[in-house]
Amino acid sequence: MLVNEVHAVLLTGGSAFGLAAADGVVRHLEEQGVGFDVGVARVPIVPAAVLFDLAIGDANARPGAGEGYAACRDAGTDVPQGNVGAGTGARVGPDRLKGGLGTASAVEGDAVVGALVAVNVFGMVLDEQGEPFLPPLEEEPAPPFPGSNTVLGVIATNAKLSKERAHLLALAGLDGVAAAVRPAHTIFDGDTVFSLATGVADAPQSVLEGLAERAMAEAIRSAVRHAETLAGVPSLQDAREGETA
Repeated sequence: MLVNEVHAVLLTGGSAFGLAAADGVVRHLEEQGVGFDVGVARVPIVPAAVLFDLAIGDANARPGAGEGYAACRDAGTDVPQGNVGAGTGARVGPDRLKGGLGTASAVEGDAVVGALVAVNVFGMVLDEQGEPFLPPLEEEPAPPFPGSNTVLGVIATNAKLSKERAHLLALAGLDGVAAAVRPAHTIFDGDTVFSLATGVADAPQSVLEGLAERAMAEAIRSAVRHAETLAGVPSLQDAREGETA
């Protein structure tokens, strides 16, 4: 049985516990009659990915089915950034900066590529000139175990894509991570990027991949710039003021 579409993508915090939020997303979609028709029911297809944020704030504060349902019900075109959703407990460096949720888009001709990303990286985020938001430490702290940091992202385009081309677009999104984070894709990171296409515009793959890389890098920077200090992990502005004090 081949499934050629998804009905939602869930990015969440709460470590493995947070995957319970997918149940709420599926329930809301089923109530709306949205899903893959298997004859006896419509089954919502909801890929999900989770980041580890139990070390910031209350480790018992985890999204569940109720939060997933509400997020799906309230989804819209205006996307808040910073300490929201999967970005609430996100960190950078791993504790030098507050990470968060960010979004950006890039356009060329009729082609539009958007990126949504939760930034919880081991490395430092870089600005548009390739300079780190904060200078490197003499000795970087290591997370407690591999996979405790990660970038979770979605690349979406209005273009017509096959599954193979969609896969390549997701890889271009990972190139955007490498453009905005140093070091990127470390043993401590579990980077994951989903790709979606609405199938409206015709565009060369090379154009789409360039837009995806750019949008992802801009979304990562935007996430950190919008994040606010939380649980002792400083925002970018507070961290810079602390270094100059």
